[in-house]
Amino acid sequence: MNLKTEITKIHYNKNAKGFLVKLLEFASIFYGIGSGLKNKLYDKGILKPQKVDAFVISVGNITTGGVGKTPVVSEIAKYLISQGEKTAIISRGYGGKLSNKNINVISDGEKIYYNARLAGDEPLWLAENTNGAVVITSKNRYKAAKFAIEKFGAAKIILDDGFQHRKLYRDLDFVLMDSEKGFGNEKLLPAGPLREGTEAFKRIDKLIIVSKNTDHTRAEKLSKIMAKKMNIQSFLCKTEPDYVYNIKTGEKLADNTEVAAICAIGQPEQFYKFLNNFNVKQTISFDDHHIYTEEEIPKGIVITTEKDAVKMLDFNRSDIYALKLKTNVDIQNLIK
Repeated sequence: MNLKTEITKIHYNKNAKGFLVKLLEFASIFYGIGSGLKNKLYDKGILKPQKVDAFVISVGNITTGGVGKTPVVSEIAKYLISQGEKTAIISRGYGGKLSNKNINVISDGEKIYYNARLAGDEPLWLAENTNGAVVITSKNRYKAAKFAIEKFGAAKIILDDGFQHRKLYRDLDFVLMDSEKGFGNEKLLPAGPLREGTEAFKRIDKLIIVSKNTDHTRAEKLSKIMAKKMNIQSFLCKTEPDYVYNIKTGEKLADNTEVAAICAIGQPEQFYKFLNNFNVKQTISFDDHHIYTEEEIPKGIVITTEKDAVKMLDFNRSDIYALKLKTNVDIQNLIK
């Protein structure tokens, strides 16, 4: 039994019972005390976030991974850059080998300095897919933001997964919610997927409902319900499959091809659903941010996510393909 997989199942099953559930609920009490105390200290002004001389946008979520923050961060950055704004993306760099105690410049907006193993899969993907954006990884977001301003003249800072990082003041707080998974069993970690309790909802400026589907009817209804329930603006982000391409040649893969699917993301089942145009004979899921070895990749044609593909570029294989997704969200009104 993979404990992490079992815990994830519990997170999204409101009827789950048993010893493990009780144990996780007990641990959640202590997590809740710590999280709640931190938020109270900031809410009361005892702890104060540090400000930088730039407009700061945080893109985060209430639940643990797999909601789809990275493409939204990229879309926001691309829009700002198109408006002539010097933009920097600050990430914690989770999964990368570089020490995030340092300030690591993954990209200066033109040149990329590290591979996925060093930078982390998400920062590298952002660097490759967001031309013109400075991408920095660091545990200290405040120092990283100051560095981006002083070194690169950044006027706009985007915090990737920054909602819980209250040390840095932000002008806008965007929170993403998965249209299918929602807030899971609505329990705090580790009993549920919630990183914070309901006291965090009042900090949300705008909610983004992410629909990873081809039919967005349910998500559209949910967006309206949540906007009314939480009394905030809610936006729909449509994430759909576009095409599958060879990660070395760029050649597109024909429908109905027999393939194996492999990924290391927070919600693998949604990725597999996007491959219904192919004859998927095998699926292999690893823990989020897993660093692959070439021996772990099955023989034959393989389809993976773009986030995973950046970790396979140096493999001696010519039969690895990635699924290109298209993200559609009303950025212009989102950042008003």
